[in-house]
Amino acid sequence: MSRKKIIVSAVVILAIVFSIAALMAKKNKTAAIGVQTAKAERIKIVETVTATGKIQPVTQVKISADVAGKITYLPVKESEWVEKGSLLVQLDKERYQAAVEQAEANLRSVEANARLVKENELQAEKEYLRTRELYDKDLTSKAALDQVHAAVQVEKARYQSYLEQVDQARATVKQAREDLAKTTIYAPMAGTISKLNKEQGEIALGSQFQEDVILIISNLAGMEALVNVDENDIVRVAIGDSATVEVDALPEKIFHGAVSEIASSAKISGSGTTEQKTEFEVKIAITDADKELREGMTASSEIITDVRPQAIGVPIQCVTTRSIAQLKARAGADTLTAAKYRPDKDGYVPVLFVANNGVAEARQVKTGIQSETHIEILDGLAVGEEYVTGSYRAISQTLQNGSSVLAEKSQ
Repeated sequence: MSRKKIIVSAVVILAIVFSIAALMAKKNKTAAIGVQTAKAERIKIVETVTATGKIQPVTQVKISADVAGKITYLPVKESEWVEKGSLLVQLDKERYQAAVEQAEANLRSVEANARLVKENELQAEKEYLRTRELYDKDLTSKAALDQVHAAVQVEKARYQSYLEQVDQARATVKQAREDLAKTTIYAPMAGTISKLNKEQGEIALGSQFQEDVILIISNLAGMEALVNVDENDIVRVAIGDSATVEVDALPEKIFHGAVSEIASSAKISGSGTTEQKTEFEVKIAITDADKELREGMTASSEIITDVRPQAIGVPIQCVTTRSIAQLKARAGADTLTAAKYRPDKDGYVPVLFVANNGVAEARQVKTGIQSETHIEILDGLAVGEEYVTGSYRAISQTLQNGSSVLAEKSQ
């Protein structure tokens, strides 16, 4: 073959090689998945628990009658302020007054009988002493002495019995007087009449039968939100956690407070149905309450359960799951097959796609707390590394371990 033909052949071969290389490069470029990326950095992540409920006073007292009777006087009105010791309710006291008089009369009668028995006892003792002197002088028999001695013991026993009857009668008088006193009800604290359930002339049943609330006194200066927290979230809530409270009736205001009480037992609604919910009541003491807050207003709250001021955080949608089979690296990306993954009990691995030289590496990550938008990465991602933020379809479905990627927009 001549030198000229060799040169021509070499040129043709090189042209073919370059053409193939160009086609392969174009094909690889076309196969690359377009993604958005960002560099890992430290941010502040605030974990919260949301809950809904209602506004109520921190301190309120339900006023019920301890005895039954007709309400003869009710001088207070709803929303009225009352001082401690103010008259709230007067019940019909006629039969309780009669019970006191009867008990006192019975006490006087029992006391009189006790005094009479005491006199009889004294007389019996004197008779015993005279009989004893006669017996000592052999002027009477031993049987006569024993008889008067027995009479003394009988009178002593009768007197002791009447003393017990006196004690019982006094207790009856005390109870009757207390029942009479309970017909007049005074305010145990200063506050506002937040609810009035009865009117003058109605019957108060008395709390010994059932709860029969006549009115409620509330200290409206201190308000709290009583909210229901889902059973899955309650384990993250603790006494003292700070919270914000929003009220439907006051959309322009945000109130602040802290968790003051957590119920120890659950409240179950819709039991036995698909709508069954298990929740725990949590009280949030509002620190900046004003007069616009009223009992019963619908409220929603965000309870701050944890704060990480310098966490490596990524948007929640960046973390996805893959099975071990899905994590096998694509052909041509053998360097990624050495990664060791530890699946959960269901066989899935939480991963974050890290972009490195145009290749997506499915990096197993350990996550921590999360806010509404971001999640903390405890292990698997370092500050400054570039990770895939979108699209959601690419992260959740398209991307594979070792996929070629083309960053469309870096943040």
